[in-house]
Amino acid sequence: MLSHNDLVKKMLENPSVKKEYDALENEFALFAEMIKARRLAGLSQKEIAQRMGTKQAAIARLEASGGKAKHSPSLATLHRYAKAIGCHLDIKIVSNKS
Repeated sequence: MLSHNDLVKKMLENPSVKKEYDALENEFALFAEMIKARRLAGLSQKEIAQRMGTKQAAIARLEASGGKAKHSPSLATLHRYAKAIGCHLDIKIVSNKS
């Protein structure tokens, strides 16, 4: 049986899978940064939920929603999340031209 990392490595050998995976890189990075910032703030999902006036399950879905269009958070939600962990949201548009 393959480990998760071995399975991912094997799947990424397929060019079409790699292309789709790479297309989601920024979304995954955003959600990873959200979790990292929450942990650095020393807060649980439940505490964030209380600060945002929602439930812990909603925060769990928010943090796990990378790549799932039906759970894509609004900018307002991202701003509220950032405020709840004592941060602010910084959005940039970056040119693909070097």
